[in-house]
Amino acid sequence: MNEELKLFVNFLGQVRNYSEHTVKNYSADLRKYEIFCQQKNFKSWSDLTQHDVRDFISQVRRNGTSPRSLARLLSSLRSFYKFLRNEGLATSDPTAGINAPKLSSLLPKAMDADMVNRLLDFKPNSWGDFRDKAIAELLYSSGLRLSELCQLDMADISLENRICRVLGKGQKEREVPVGSLAINALKDWYTQRLEKLKTSEQAVFINKSGSRISARSVQNILKKMSEKMGVPYVNPHMLRHSFASHILESSGDLRAVQELLGHENLSTTQIYTKLDFQHLAKVYDQSHPHAKGD
Repeated sequence: MNEELKLFVNFLGQVRNYSEHTVKNYSADLRKYEIFCQQKNFKSWSDLTQHDVRDFISQVRRNGTSPRSLARLLSSLRSFYKFLRNEGLATSDPTAGINAPKLSSLLPKAMDADMVNRLLDFKPNSWGDFRDKAIAELLYSSGLRLSELCQLDMADISLENRICRVLGKGQKEREVPVGSLAINALKDWYTQRLEKLKTSEQAVFINKSGSRISARSVQNILKKMSEKMGVPYVNPHMLRHSFASHILESSGDLRAVQELLGHENLSTTQIYTKLDFQHLAKVYDQSHPHAKGD
């Protein structure tokens, strides 16, 4: 049974082009399932029934696993059995008909425009300041994922055309516009970058040693920037969420936001309609004569 797991993990990485992080999550989930199957002495994936899968889910839940993690676990199992059936390695799907636990609606944290302006309203004084401002401006201007930002090479950004070419999830490429403030910050950073660069490194954002910057470093940069500018802690995802919600508030064009964010399914983007409604409700409460009682 272990061989089928290896085949599936290779399929995710090499055929589906899932990120290393996603593949690790699938592997960890299925390793728990494999241990469960070994304890029950199952010899084949087809030996398991819907009752067995429910038993497994219940066992994991009793160990204190959150509903969100349980939902991801069930999703991993469904993908695994779909793979097995497509490859002729299983004759049935015991995950069919099993519903994931209901999740609370967790809206992304978005900053209002004033808070974004407070975060970015500073004049760079050092090499690091120029880089850090360019990072924050680009994240907010173009709604990039943290991984997408770190992967950017010099050839991926056209300052003249104000376009950024991004390699997103599943190795899918898209082009996103870059705003004028981000373009100016990038131009300033490029000048500083040349002074620091000692190798042929093509990464847009580099560390002090001249190598491609890491995701952890970007997170720390924004944390320090937040403290310095006196705003609540800002992470890369908050800037991406703020980008999306502000575009939707102004345009109402959900399809456009989907394309800009690189979401495969519109349902993923629809969470921002809830953010948009919160904004509209706030405007209503503040402006409508009958919104509040005496």
